[in-house]
Amino acid sequence: MVKPKAIDCPSICYRPIEPSDLEVLEQIHGNLFPIRYESEFFHSVVNGRDIVSWAAVDQNRPDGRSDELIGFVTARTVLEKDSEISDLLRHDSLTTDHTLVYILTLGVVESYRNLGIASSLVQKVIKYASSIPTCRAVYLHVISYNTTAIKFYKKMSFKCLQRLPGFYFINGQHYDSYLFVYYVNGGRSPCSLLEVVTFMVSYLRDGIKSVTSRLRKNEKRKVSKWSKCKESHSLISMAQSKRNLAVESNGYECV
Repeated sequence: MVKPKAIDCPSICYRPIEPSDLEVLEQIHGNLFPIRYESEFFHSVVNGRDIVSWAAVDQNRPDGRSDELIGFVTARTVLEKDSEISDLLRHDSLTTDHTLVYILTLGVVESYRNLGIASSLVQKVIKYASSIPTCRAVYLHVISYNTTAIKFYKKMSFKCLQRLPGFYFINGQHYDSYLFVYYVNGGRSPCSLLEVVTFMVSYLRDGIKSVTSRLRKNEKRKVSKWSKCKESHSLISMAQSKRNLAVESNGYECV
């Protein structure tokens, strides 16, 4: 396949991948990825067998290729309990049918990069995942040396949860991968150590404030009671003094 020349004013449109895209899809995958995919994978993509996909095409592309792929994304829906990241998600013990969407491949031909096509394709997947009530996240793997992809997914607000040693085996060599997750429909990861510590500090701070507030209230009550007690004592003393004066006065007049 000849690389297309960049067009000054591309008109990018998105559609599902179709059986007629099979040959170009295989060629682009071969050009972009170090991993070789089986023929069965491509047939599953173009025929929509357990795989959802979107294609990007340039309607302003010349030579009758206005409907030829210049970008794509493929993904699959999986049960959360059967996925490799089930331990990295916060579970609802009452629900067992939660699902995830796993991005299998994402690519854009070189001459059409930096036009926002990859971002739009990923947004298609996120929107699709969000439309599934049981779906809790979109996730994927990135080979450790692909710094461009790592920056891209971080910019797209994906969270890097893990580095997986030796995840890929390519041409006789092992490579690490990073696991990226984008939560949807209220999905969350389990509490991290930082979250636990933050919660405990907040809990203790609130507890100290509560105890301090109660002590201040008790102190005010004591002061108030003491003031009333002094007041009562003063009144009693004054009354007693008046009585004594009256007795003394009466006694003096009788003499």
